[in-house]
Amino acid sequence: MGTSKTETRVYTIDDIAKELGVSKTTVSRAISGKGRLSVETRAKVLAFIAEHNYRPNAVAKGLAQSKTYNLGLVIPGDYNDTELPFFQECMAGICEAAVENDYDVLISMVTGSSTAQLECIINNHKVDGVIVSRSTVASPVVALLQETGMPFVALGASQDPEVLCVDNDNQGACRDLTTLLLGKGMHRLALLGGDETHSVTASRLLGYQDAHRLAGLPLQAELVFPNIGTAKQAKAAVDEALRQQADCLVCMDDYICNLALMRLRELALHIPRDIRVASFYDSTLLKNNTPPITSLRFDTKELGRLACQLLLDRLAGKETRDLIHSDYQMLLRDSTK
Repeated sequence: MGTSKTETRVYTIDDIAKELGVSKTTVSRAISGKGRLSVETRAKVLAFIAEHNYRPNAVAKGLAQSKTYNLGLVIPGDYNDTELPFFQECMAGICEAAVENDYDVLISMVTGSSTAQLECIINNHKVDGVIVSRSTVASPVVALLQETGMPFVALGASQDPEVLCVDNDNQGACRDLTTLLLGKGMHRLALLGGDETHSVTASRLLGYQDAHRLAGLPLQAELVFPNIGTAKQAKAAVDEALRQQADCLVCMDDYICNLALMRLRELALHIPRDIRVASFYDSTLLKNNTPPITSLRFDTKELGRLACQLLLDRLAGKETRDLIHSDYQMLLRDSTK
C-alpha cells in the first residue's frame, strides 16, 4: 500500500542525500554548520529539512557535532530524608532546562570519597558536562572534574576561583533573618549549625555573624554549635544553649531544626513562651509544625534551572561567571512571636 496523504514520512540523512543528489557528508555538514560547504548547497539542504520537518535524532546529531547531548548530575549518596525535597526540586529545574535545549540528564551518586560511578561516566564519554549538587570543601568530585577537564557547574559557593558556581544568597538571607530576630529583642541567638565541610554552612554562618556586627552586638562563641548531624548531637546542643540562657534557637536547616524540636518536646518546653525557634531553610515539616516555624524559603527549582543554563552557556563557549540567586522569602511564623 502507498503512503496516505495524512501520513508523514520520516527522513534519514541518507534519504535527504539521495533526494538532493549529494553525499551524506554534505548533509551532515549542512546540519552541523561545520566543514567547507558552498552557500548554495547549504541553503538547499536546509530548505529541504525545513520543508520536510526533519529533526536529526540525538545520537546522529551528537556524532555530527562531537556531543553526547547528555548532562551529568552528581547527587550525594549520604543525603538525609529532609534533604530529598531539595534535590528533587533542584533536579526538576535542571531537567526542565535540559529538555528545552535537547539534552538528557544522567544521575551519578557519590558517597564520601568514592567517585567510581562518575569516573565511569566520564571515561566512557557519556556526558558533555556535569552539575555538582552539593559543594564541599576539598571535594573529591570537583578534584576529579578538574583533573579530567570536564566542564562543570557547582551548586553552592566555592573558595576555588576556578570553580563556576550558582548559589542562593544564603549569606544575605541569613543576615536579614538574624537581623530581624535581633530587632525583636532576641540578643542571645543560639546557632545550631551543620557540617562545616559543606560550603552552605560557611555562608549561613557569615550571615549570622554579619547581622551581629551590623547591630553592634558581640559574637558569642558559646552560643554557636557546629557539626550537628545526629539526634544525640542536637540534644547536647539544645541543652547547652538552654543552660547558656539562649532566647532563640536558630537552626541552619530544617533537618537540624526538626532534631531540636524533638528535644524541646522531650523537655516539655513551649514554643515561643519558653524558647523561640527559627530556621535558615524552610520545609513542609516546619510549616506544619505546631507552632509553625519562622524560616527562609528559597526557589530551589529556579536554582536548578540557572545551574543547567549556566553549564549550557559554558559548553556553547559563552562568557560565564558565578551567579547568586537572591530570590528568597522570610516567613515569619508563630515560633518567634
